Amino acid sequence: MRWKLLAFAIGNRRFANMSSKLGNWQNDDEVIRRVLKESKTIALVGASKNTARASNHVMSAMQQMGYKVIPINPGLAKQNEILHGEKVYPDLQSVAAEYTVDMVDIFRASNAAGQFVDEAIAIGAKSVWLQLGVVDEEAGKRALDANLLVVMDTCPLMVAPAMGISGPDETSAL
Repeated sequence: MRWKLLAFAIGNRRFANMSSKLGNWQNDDEVIRRVLKESKTIALVGASKNTARASNHVMSAMQQMGYKVIPINPGLAKQNEILHGEKVYPDLQSVAAEYTVDMVDIFRASNAAGQFVDEAIAIGAKSVWLQLGVVDEEAGKRALDANLLVVMDTCPLMVAPAMGISGPDETSAL
């Protein structure tokens, strides 16, 4: 419930003046809009079966918006877990063997995010989204150099309603 309230509050710009960890990085509204509208399959790194975790809520809500969200968590994958109806995978390479990944949504600490950005580049993902509080400018630059779209330090569930986006555009593709 906590995350629903937070998503609602931020989606309605209640926290618009919150400080960011972005440093020199600036998200571009057009990039955000494009990623949200053109992505259909999302690999969510750091998925959790704990319903109090943001990644759990965001996964469920993004599925309800019409996205295919594939959870990644090596520990849960070893246990053959199913999360919100989806098989949990141990890593991005395993997902890429079965799906074309449009967006890699990263719920990991900033100091671990670069590894997953590099994996996203390696599997041919079209974009990376570093969640609220997750910033790695160097990894973002590597992704841009590899022609991926990049968003950092925000949550798709929070910005989509503020941009009037209710899910993927079925006619678009990244």
